Amino acid sequence: MSKNSSEYRPNVAAIVLSPDFENDRKFFLAKRKGIRRAWQFPQGGINEGESPQEALLRELKEEIGTNDVEILAEFPEWISYDFPNSKSDKKYPYKGQNQKYFLVRLKKEAIINLNYENAPEFEDFIFVTETELFKKALYMKRRAYKRVIEYFKKKGFI
Repeated sequence: MSKNSSEYRPNVAAIVLSPDFENDRKFFLAKRKGIRRAWQFPQGGINEGESPQEALLRELKEEIGTNDVEILAEFPEWISYDFPNSKSDKKYPYKGQNQKYFLVRLKKEAIINLNYENAPEFEDFIFVTETELFKKALYMKRRAYKRVIEYFKKKGFI
């Protein structure tokens, strides 16, 4: 599924568990600003010279205002996807993204702040059950989310 091409932007994605996941079994989802029904996990590009784990912590801080997380696991493969046609015009240099997924749990003291950055990417967030997650998550991301979550469940992390 991975496409190792300069056409695919290296990217990290975080499957974020609630601080009390053992009891409530809830996942964090955030809604993209200005896009109807665009609920997803935090994600973002890997900068030149940055490790995927460094990018993960930076992106969490930028997108949700906290990187007070415990990293529980890393998905062993990269997962690629193509951008919808609207983004694949000549103005955007990539055809899609190559993503490295991490499983993280928010620490109890973590404070979500979607307005941490000057130009926030998200406008709302919720904690949902796994069933709700697959009803609410952006359709184009569901297959990857399912694959990664099933792997983490099989390995005993969820």
